[in-house]
Amino acid sequence: MKVILLKDVKGLGKKGDVVNASDGHARNFLFPRKLAKEATESNLHVLNNQKDKAMREKQAEIEAAQGLASKLRGKEIKIITKAGEGGRLFGAITSKDIAEEIEKNFDIKVDKKKVVADTIKHLGSYDIEVKLYAEISTKMKVVVCEE
Repeated sequence: MKVILLKDVKGLGKKGDVVNASDGHARNFLFPRKLAKEATESNLHVLNNQKDKAMREKQAEIEAAQGLASKLRGKEIKIITKAGEGGRLFGAITSKDIAEEIEKNFDIKVDKKKVVADTIKHLGSYDIEVKLYAEISTKMKVVVCEE
């Protein structure tokens, strides 16, 4: 019997897969626990529509991330802070500080976990990477100046 899995079932498949299951397994285990439903023509049509919708949403997210990457690519952020002897900072510039500065300068909200940079402890210019989506990232420059 062909069934559409509504949840991941160990040894059978992932959610949304259309698999063959024995009649008894489907009727006595999968259907009562709402793990699967019968793969009728209408159910398959609904499943295909859901997959198409999810694919369109993912494509829209990727396009939005590419747009943000093009806006941020090659831009420079200037951070002014206090420094001591030899250009050593009082404290450090972290990815949180960089994310806040990106939001302030470009009105683009970036999660601090998406900013790939070591903690900055000296004055100077640094290259950072901002990951916007799974495989979409962009490079930026951070310039740390003395107050």
